Parts: sequence; structure tokens; C-alpha cells
Amino acid sequence: MQHLDIINGSFEILGAFLCWKNAYILHKEKETKGVYWPTSAFFTIWGIWNIYYYPNLGQWLSFIGGIFLVSGNLAWTLQAIYYKYIKKK
Repeated sequence: MQHLDIINGSFEILGAFLCWKNAYILHKEKETKGVYWPTSAFFTIWGIWNIYYYPNLGQWLSFIGGIFLVSGNLAWTLQAIYYKYIKKK
């Protein structure tokens, strides 16, 4: 395993824990005050790209971390849209 993959994969995994923590807190609080949800939507799309990109580089730790990171971002983004636009109606 390449040392750059270990470093990048570690960032992805740490980011995944933080994103899932955000998703958990949003689920608990059920509101998104002071947050611009399209930013998370952008990083979710970028994360989906990374899931395609990392295997082509042979960066498997980054790929695994990226799966967890993008799933946390996606969970947060979908909840944010739900609580901001659907639940309010």
C-alpha cells in the first residue's frame, strides 16, 4: 500500500466519522440553521467521483474511506433537504 494512500485514506476515514456525526446531530435536532446545504451536496457529488477515481489509482484505503465519507455526506444532505423543504409543509 502506498504511503500517500494511507495518508489520504486516513483523512477520508476521519472525515467519514465527522460526516456521520453531523448526520446524527441533524437527525436529532431536525433543523439546519446557519447551514447552506448545497455545499454538502457538492462534496457528496465529489465523493461519488472519488469512489470511481480511487480504484483507478490503486488507492484502496482511500476508496474504502471514500465510501463511508460519501455515505455520511449523502445522509446529511438528504436529511437537510427533507427537514428544510418537505417536513415544513
